[in-house]
Amino acid sequence: MARPWLREPPPPEDDGVPSKTRRKQEMHALQDLGERLAALSPERLKQLDLPERLFVAVTEYRRFTKWEAKRRQMQYIGRLMRDIDAAPIAAQMDIWAGTSRAAVDDFHAVEQWRDRLLAGTDALDALSIAHPGVDRARFAMLIDRAKAERATGRPPANFRLLFKEIAKLLETDRRAAERAATGDDADAPEEPQH
Repeated sequence: MARPWLREPPPPEDDGVPSKTRRKQEMHALQDLGERLAALSPERLKQLDLPERLFVAVTEYRRFTKWEAKRRQMQYIGRLMRDIDAAPIAAQMDIWAGTSRAAVDDFHAVEQWRDRLLAGTDALDALSIAHPGVDRARFAMLIDRAKAERATGRPPANFRLLFKEIAKLLETDRRAAERAATGDDADAPEEPQH
């Protein structure tokens, strides 16, 4: 006797209507985007040029303190987002997130250089090779002072100053590389014409 529950299910009919599972996935994605909207600062939220009802719903979400009220409001935000094109909003938020990721990466690069400079003697040579515009005498002085601060337990003023100088150096080199890549020499000094 054939067991009906063991038979293969019939192939889905592709009539252009998304399945219930697909609709729920899209709804949850819109709610997730709504949660990202709610986490934005008021200034960034205004920059998105949201429809009035959605803007008000997101700002009201911040007022709620109870979990259930927040959950219901987030469902409402997801419902409102179904009526708009969410792609431009998501794209702008991804751009903002990318900017912050780049800033975090830059911060880590500065920390790594500072730690290398304080740990070893050849690190200043490596920094000079990687970034030819470095003021070796100034960096050597800051490194010595930061090491002395650390050894005596004094406040890390030169430790912080070393961080700032490395950040300034890396930022200057990054901007120079961007100008070279785009061919924009607006900030470069003009050569005298004969």
